[in-house]
Amino acid sequence: MPLDRATETYLRHVAIERGLSQHTLSAYRRDLAVFTSWLATAPVVDSDGADRAGGASAIDDVGRLARADVSEFVTHLATKPDGPLAPRSIARMLSSVRSFTAFAAGEGWLPLDPGTAVRPPKAPMRLPKAISVEDMERLLGAVSVDADDPVQLRDKALLELLYATGARISEAVGLSVDDVTTLSDDSAPDADGLAVVKVTGKGNKQRVVPLGSFARAAIDAYLVRARPVFAARGASTPALFLGARGARLSRQSAWLVIQSAAEAAGLEAHVSPHTFRHSFATHLLEGGADVRVVQELLGHASVATTQIYTMVTADMLRDVYQTAHPRARR
Repeated sequence: MPLDRATETYLRHVAIERGLSQHTLSAYRRDLAVFTSWLATAPVVDSDGADRAGGASAIDDVGRLARADVSEFVTHLATKPDGPLAPRSIARMLSSVRSFTAFAAGEGWLPLDPGTAVRPPKAPMRLPKAISVEDMERLLGAVSVDADDPVQLRDKALLELLYATGARISEAVGLSVDDVTTLSDDSAPDADGLAVVKVTGKGNKQRVVPLGSFARAAIDAYLVRARPVFAARGASTPALFLGARGARLSRQSAWLVIQSAAEAAGLEAHVSPHTFRHSFATHLLEGGADVRVVQELLGHASVATTQIYTMVTADMLRDVYQTAHPRARR
C-alpha cells in the first residue's frame, strides 16, 4: 500500500476506533508527516549496513519499511544540523511512528513490525513544577471580580476550576454546562449535595472530580451573570466556558487568561496551564492525600505516573528539614 494512503488509513482508524481528540490527531499527523518526508529524502541503510537500492526516496510503499528506517530516523532527530530535538520530543515522535508501524503490521502490510525494537533516547527526569499554596492564592486573587464584567467572572471561574480539579486545559475548555452537577445519593448521605464535575480525559475516559466551595461559587456566579451574556452573541452551544463571540473558549484563549492572571499577581515563576495541574497534585499530597486517590483525580492510567509528585514533596520535606533542624547539616 502507498505510504501516504497507509498513514491516512491509520489516522482514520485511531480517530474512529480510539476516539482520540483533534489535538492528539493533529500531533500524530504532524509526526508522521515528518517521518514520511524524511523517508523521501534521507539515505537510509538496511540492517546489514548496505545502502538500500534506490535510496530512501524509493520508499513509497509501507511494505518496504524496515527497522533501519525507524532507527535512523531517531538518530536523525537527535543530530539534526538545524537543531536536534530534545529526548522527550524524540520519544513523542517515535511513539507516533511505532503506533503506525504496529498498525501496519497488524493489517498485514508488513511481515514484522519494524518499530517494536527501536527505543528512544533516555530523557532526564524532570520533576513537575508546582507553585506554592501562597503563590496560587495570589494568582487566584489577582482576578478582580466585577459583578457586571462577564469576562472577569468567566476568568475567575476558569482559574478556580483548574486548581480545584487538576484538569488539563483541553479538558476544562471541553466541559459542557451539564458536566457540572451536584451529587444526590441516598446510599451515600455524606456525599449528598457534593458539587462535582465530570471530566472527559484522554481516550474519552470520564472521571468525576469534586469541586471545592470557592470553585463552585465562582462557577455559579459565572453561569448566572456572565455566560448568558456570551451565549447571546453566538449560536447555541452546551459549552461551559464561552468566548467573546459566544463560541466555546479556545485553548489559546484560556492560556492567555492564565498568563494575564500570573502577570497581575506578579509571579516570577513561569505559569502554564499544567502548573495548575502540578500544583493541584502536589498540594493534595502535601496535605496527606493518598497517591492512588490523586491518581484517580488526575485520570492517570498508572499510579507510576502519579508517583513522580511524591518525589516533589519528598524534595520539599528534605529542604525544609535541612533548613530548619539545628543538626541537619554542619
